[in-house]
Amino acid sequence: MKILNFLLRLLLPYQQTVILAGLLGVCTIGSNIGLMAVSAYLIAWAALQPPVLHLVGLAAAVRFFGLARAVSRYLERYLSHQVILQILSGLRVWFYQKLEPLAPACLLDERSGDLLSRLVQDVETLKYFYLKAVGPLLTAFLIMVPLVGWLAGFNVKFAYIIIFFFLLSGIVLPPVITALGRRARIQRAEVRARLYAQLTDSLQGLTEIIAFDLVPQRLNLIKQTSRELLGWQKQLMDLGALGNSLNGLVMHLAMWAVLVTAVAMVEAGLLPGIYLAVLALVVLSSWEAVTPLSFISSYWEESREAVRRLLKICEAEPAVQDPAVAETTPDNFNLQVTGLRFRYHNEGPWVLDNLHLHLPQGGRVAVVGPSGAGKSTLVNLLLRFWDYHQGEILLGGKSIKTYCQDDVLKLIAVVPQRTHLFNATIRENIWLARPQADEEEIIMAAKRAGIHSFIESLPQGYETYIGEGGFKLSGGQRQRLAIARALLKNAPILLLDEATAGLDPITEKEVLADIYKLMQGRTTLVITHRLTGLQDMDEILVLHRGQVVERGRHDYLLRKRGLYWAMWQQSHDRLY
Repeated sequence: MKILNFLLRLLLPYQQTVILAGLLGVCTIGSNIGLMAVSAYLIAWAALQPPVLHLVGLAAAVRFFGLARAVSRYLERYLSHQVILQILSGLRVWFYQKLEPLAPACLLDERSGDLLSRLVQDVETLKYFYLKAVGPLLTAFLIMVPLVGWLAGFNVKFAYIIIFFFLLSGIVLPPVITALGRRARIQRAEVRARLYAQLTDSLQGLTEIIAFDLVPQRLNLIKQTSRELLGWQKQLMDLGALGNSLNGLVMHLAMWAVLVTAVAMVEAGLLPGIYLAVLALVVLSSWEAVTPLSFISSYWEESREAVRRLLKICEAEPAVQDPAVAETTPDNFNLQVTGLRFRYHNEGPWVLDNLHLHLPQGGRVAVVGPSGAGKSTLVNLLLRFWDYHQGEILLGGKSIKTYCQDDVLKLIAVVPQRTHLFNATIRENIWLARPQADEEEIIMAAKRAGIHSFIESLPQGYETYIGEGGFKLSGGQRQRLAIARALLKNAPILLLDEATAGLDPITEKEVLADIYKLMQGRTTLVITHRLTGLQDMDEILVLHRGQVVERGRHDYLLRKRGLYWAMWQQSHDRLY
């Protein structure tokens, strides 16, 4: 009931258009019935050679019903598809809006290919519920009631016959066909999602697949999944063919039952023989309203499974809840971390344990440590991707939990280790940091990031498309674009999360020079496991297994000859 209410609520903004489309559907089938009935009556009446003038009205009625059927069918399809496309479009936006607050905390176990399958295929599946379930059900009811009354006007037996076969075709057969195909529909949805995930993984890891000569194995995996999907689809198509055949059988049985009854009545003098063909063709043509009912149960089950998969994601509670009454912009941009403890799972180890950090406005603090020490977790907490369990993070002297996540993000510019670049132009990739920025501001940010000259050297300049993930650019160029974004955003707090990881020493030195320009006047937190360029930090915190084991300035930590010194020696040996 919950899923049905969800689907029907989507129709409420378009209820007038939906009703109009349903009435046009009734007009379409009604015109078809009228066309068959009048045509049969015209032919039978003409065989008795009446005056020609008696046939003029019938001939005009044939032309009218023929034109009315075509026009009403076109308008009905136009309106219904217009509504469905608007609903599906709004549903995809709704799903993305629900998905965004869940990232990244609640989506760690989800595969991007499966999410894509839900966003595209599951939403697309719902069009059949509206086009082939809701509309046909309304149309069939509005056709059956007057049709049964019209047949009862000849003889109540005709009404009983048509009601019996209508119920057999529209009520009895659908659950049987649906039950036979239930497992195939569920399996098809699961296998299709798995295929989407495999294709997405293969495309994203294409370079590694080719490098390690895994193309044949990957192709075999995709082929195997594709064959499995085709197998379930074939089962459903076979069941659809069976349903059509049984529905056609019931339709012809209904026609013969009416015809046999009518013949007996003609022989008994209870019915004029001119109505024999009329009754037979009316029954056959009326089945256009009943035939779609055979598949309503199937479409309903597919739609229910699709909505279930969508709601399974969307009903998850975000890891971070905004306060009912949020603080406004802080008076200053001091960051204070006291006694911070956090773990990703209730029974898991503490990723951060009793962390203390003080970063005054305009100050520079670095957090270093080996991989897995908890550095990136600290960034996630500062960005409010997760909420911490114990301790406190203060921004401007107030708990960061008292601010809305969006307000916190507006105050922070991040230069991450892996900058995601969209398959768009260079201008668009920089511009997304502040959509209201003008051309001059974008160019100024690129100049300060040291990438303007390179962009200008390209044939299309800022209009150059950089490919998916920015694969047309080098690592240093991608990082400079990230710096340009941060410059354009012009936020008072700067987070550098492994901003030079993966760069060669020469490029790293150049990028660091640009980063130090970016730090000027900003509250800066540097997260890194590489100890290059930390001499100018106000303080360095050394993390190990979530705890601060050393803290101080660069020269002091080297003299102490602890973990920081060991990391420094290791990086020095690697360089030289």
